[in-house]
Amino acid sequence: MVFIPFSDDNPRVWIRYHYATLALVAACVLIFLWQADLSAAAGRAAVYGLGLIPAVLWDRASLSPDLAILPAWATLATSLFLHGGWLHLIGNMLFLWTFGDNVEDAMGHRRFVVFYLLCGAAAGLAHAWSAPDSDIPTIGASGAVAGVLGAYFVLHPRVGIWGLLFWIVPIRLPTALVLGSWVGLDLLNGLLDQHGGGGVAWWAHVGGFAAGALAIPFFKRPHVPLWDRAPGARIRQPIRLRRRDGPWGRR
Repeated sequence: MVFIPFSDDNPRVWIRYHYATLALVAACVLIFLWQADLSAAAGRAAVYGLGLIPAVLWDRASLSPDLAILPAWATLATSLFLHGGWLHLIGNMLFLWTFGDNVEDAMGHRRFVVFYLLCGAAAGLAHAWSAPDSDIPTIGASGAVAGVLGAYFVLHPRVGIWGLLFWIVPIRLPTALVLGSWVGLDLLNGLLDQHGGGGVAWWAHVGGFAAGALAIPFFKRPHVPLWDRAPGARIRQPIRLRRRDGPWGRR
């Protein structure tokens, strides 16, 4: 990756704190710390028992009883909270932190959590569809995070995203370029990597992104515009200044 996003020019409008995004980041970090504390054997068992295995999901294979701790469909959710290493975790959490608050702002805390999990499940199904006989566990939040990126793309394609080009040069680029090129490269990699030898679930990224882009009109608040349209509909003043006059003065 040659562009690492870390901020945007998009203030939150309808919520003061992005509790759901923070909670999801915290959950992933805490679960990774739990993983890191496991022995090698226990860590492998956790990945097989909680990770998404396409062949098991489609009932083309089965796990041994000591590993099958959950129904296969439940791993569409549990796999989102496991990660394969610090870089895997940090990359996913950085994207979630950068883009999640504005998507949460557009729909509210509870809807955002439901949206996140549904996008993660859609991403898992897309990966399982692309490799139905795979017996390799898939873990990581990237599919659900891709759904957040898809929603952000539809909401704010013209907003400026700050990031590090080639890990060094700070630069501001439009959302459409940053996220459009990201999902385009994933789609290209998915088409080229027909046998999954690259070790990355490309179709999970593409499926999650598509799910988020398609679902955002149904999850957003009714007054929130799409495609950065009707800027007057978004009150761009600090939330603490939004007051109204009542019978007893301002409150």
